Amino acid sequence: MSIKSILGKVAVATVVATVSLGAIAEEKWPNGPVTIYMHTKAGGSSDIFIRTLAKSLEPQIGENIIVVNSPGGGGASQMARVRSAKPDGQTLGINTLSHFTGMVDNLKGTFALDDFSWIATTQEDQNLMYVRADSDLNDLKDLEQAAKKRTINVGGFGPVGSTQYISMSMYAEAAGVELNWVAFNSTPDIVAALLGGHIDVGMSSLGGAKSFFDAGRIKGLGVHGMQPLDGYESIKTFSDQGYNVDNSWVQLRGVFGPKGIPEETQEQIADAFHKAMLDEDYQTYARNSGVIDSWLGPVEYYKAANRISELAEYNLKKAGVIE
Repeated sequence: MSIKSILGKVAVATVVATVSLGAIAEEKWPNGPVTIYMHTKAGGSSDIFIRTLAKSLEPQIGENIIVVNSPGGGGASQMARVRSAKPDGQTLGINTLSHFTGMVDNLKGTFALDDFSWIATTQEDQNLMYVRADSDLNDLKDLEQAAKKRTINVGGFGPVGSTQYISMSMYAEAAGVELNWVAFNSTPDIVAALLGGHIDVGMSSLGGAKSFFDAGRIKGLGVHGMQPLDGYESIKTFSDQGYNVDNSWVQLRGVFGPKGIPEETQEQIADAFHKAMLDEDYQTYARNSGVIDSWLGPVEYYKAANRISELAEYNLKKAGVIE
């Protein structure tokens, strides 16, 4: 079972269910400003996502969206704040696939799926590997050859076991090489370290690195996904370059909150986020960033979260991170 198949099977039904159930909710959400905690520093792909969506979400719900960056501990700082919040829907968080990998790895025993309400999915996003524009590496074959001669430091979000770490590990296993992982808290930090010569390769989704691609300061080695990114077709996929990897391992972004948010409130939140995603300005950003819209509501996302957790555990074991 892949992440895409987990999300895709219920996507259409979710939009219908979210809109219909949200319409009959007894209490209106929100009843004041909504605080959304991020697990990354400002400027990362997920941070750009929520700040962009907030521009269309605020006028729709008639309240301010307060985005608070709370990086640290591979998501632990943000998750602690969300878990301890009142379950009224006024405090939310944006999650990625790394939340699920963390709960079966470095955050196991600290956080669990049932500590939270899994409200809505919003995006799927492919990871890519990139280098400075003046690097002598031009594709994944070059990287493979270089890794056989010297230590290659790859920078990405989160600790060993994160989403991007697993993506890197899949490539390394297919290439028969070892790569050294360097953890960061945001895409801007990854790019800064790359441009400063502190790491050899950066790994992230396109969003937070897009301006550096467009300015010609970095270049892509490969995309981990089913197909090249729109507008960046010259960056070939891992598979197209001859590496046998699981192309379903894509980044996921969703909305979650503390455990115990009433079902009708969760439906209203999901409905509001999904309607805001239809805004023209948001859609322009999403298409330019190469992300895919995702539409699961609370019931479906909770089921998907459990299956994604199982898939994350499987991939962590396969990568040798956990036993």
